[in-house]
Amino acid sequence: MSLRINDTIPNLTVETDHGTFALHDWIGDSWAILFSHPKDFTPVCTTEFGAVAQLADEWEKRGTKVIGVSVDGVEDHKKWKGDIEKVAGTKAGFPIIADAGLEVSKAFDMLPAEAYLPDGRTPADSATVRSVFIIGPDKQLKLSMTYPMTVGRNFAEVLRALDGLQTSIGKGVATPANWNVGDDVIIPATVSNEDAQAKFGDFTTVLPYLRTTKLKD
Repeated sequence: MSLRINDTIPNLTVETDHGTFALHDWIGDSWAILFSHPKDFTPVCTTEFGAVAQLADEWEKRGTKVIGVSVDGVEDHKKWKGDIEKVAGTKAGFPIIADAGLEVSKAFDMLPAEAYLPDGRTPADSATVRSVFIIGPDKQLKLSMTYPMTVGRNFAEVLRALDGLQTSIGKGVATPANWNVGDDVIIPATVSNEDAQAKFGDFTTVLPYLRTTKLKD
């Protein structure tokens, strides 16, 4: 299965260290971020899970649930959380999916359909399970990013991207390069100048196809 932006994510029933549930039910009316890792007890992944734990208040402010995925079992996840919390200095309150059968990894197109976990496997056997998926309340995939094993993810960028998605979808605008909350936004080219004036008030025409404005509170 190939999962692309605006596709509805598969409603898999997953086993986690917080119990078993269907993904769509877990998301409910919230935004959600699914972040995946090739193996428990690995150095880069431990720092990343720690970073996610430290941002608990930021996820909550944005009405967003977070869930991890690793191709190890629930008992390993529970033990690993001790290491994660030691590194983070805070509780890791989010669930981690036990994807030992690779159902999630394959359904989200992180591994080919024929992939399997060999005996004595190493993280290299599931190296492509290093992705971030941002999912809307409509259960559709809004954004995805994939990293190699050696480069830790920047969760400040994940937050920025989430802010951009929530702003663009909620306000009917686009966001420019390096945008942060409070910066000017881009008026879609499909909106006429008259409609733009009525909806946004004053705006700046940088180029005929690039008009910027500041969002009103």
